[in-house]
Amino acid sequence: MPDTIISRCEAKGLRMTGQRRIIARVLQDSDDHPDVEELYTRASGLDAGISIATVYRTVKLFEEAGILERLEFGDGRARYEDAERDHHDHLIDMNTGEVIEFVDPEIEALQEKIAQKLGYTLKGHKLELYGVPVRKK
Repeated sequence: MPDTIISRCEAKGLRMTGQRRIIARVLQDSDDHPDVEELYTRASGLDAGISIATVYRTVKLFEEAGILERLEFGDGRARYEDAERDHHDHLIDMNTGEVIEFVDPEIEALQEKIAQKLGYTLKGHKLELYGVPVRKK
C-alpha cells in the first residue's frame, strides 16, 4: 500500500488538484486530530485561494475513499486522522479537548482475551477514554 495520503489517493484513482494536494499534505503532516476548521486554517496558510467548502468536500471525498478516518469525541466537532496510521487508542481531556494517543499492550491482550472468552476472534476495536487531569496537592 502506498505510504502517503497523496499516493494512496492517486492509487485509488482520485483526481488530485493542487488544492487537494495541499489539503492532503496538511493532513499527512498533522500529528494531532484536526477538524475541518483547523485544516482550513492550515491549508489556507499555504494557499489563500482554498475555501472552507473545498476543505469540507475534500475531507468527505477522502473519508469515503477510506483514506481518512472520521473521529467523534463528543464535543460536536468531527476530527480526522490518516486511516493508515498505526493502531492506537485515545484519551480525551474533557477540560481542554486535547486528544492523547496511546498504546497499552495489557489493554490489547485483555481485549483479545475477552473476545476469545465470548467465542469471538477480534478483528478490530476502538477505545476512547474520557477524563480530567488529577490535581496534585
